[in-house]
Amino acid sequence: MKKIVLIVSITVSGLMYSQVAFGKTTLESASSSIEFGAANRGMVLPWVTDVASVQNAVNGTMIYDLSDKKVKVYKNSAWVDLSIDATGVADSSIQDALNDNPIAKVAVGTPTTTSGILVLEDSNKAMILPKVVSPHLNIISPAAGLMVYDTVKKQLAVYNGSVWTFWGE
Repeated sequence: MKKIVLIVSITVSGLMYSQVAFGKTTLESASSSIEFGAANRGMVLPWVTDVASVQNAVNGTMIYDLSDKKVKVYKNSAWVDLSIDATGVADSSIQDALNDNPIAKVAVGTPTTTSGILVLEDSNKAMILPKVVSPHLNIISPAAGLMVYDTVKKQLAVYNGSVWTFWGE
């Protein structure tokens, strides 16, 4: 029931304002589609059995690949590893017997035919990741595929289920 309420809320918010905030009431930027609050939490990417199971991926698609325990982004028509380390762990048993609904998605902005679970359709706005001070120290029990912006290192922090990888300049 909570999932249905969340999806309906996101959809309605997206259609009305094309901006969504989680865990906060005021947006930082007019240039954002989605913003997250300041709690020590991150955004968990969708888990897939392997990248071959992702149909019609477009550049910018991000997933957690259970086959090799890595976070990946689709860039220039190829999957690029954001984890580096292949020692990740993830217990997918809770979802293994479930079937995906191929048309299930939430779009923020003007919906198109782009595939994906959460699709940000804006051409002039971006998603602002959750901002966390030293996530490797402050996020307790992170899930595989978790992503945040580390405000100390000023880098993207990605957790593969075992280790954090930091991406910056």
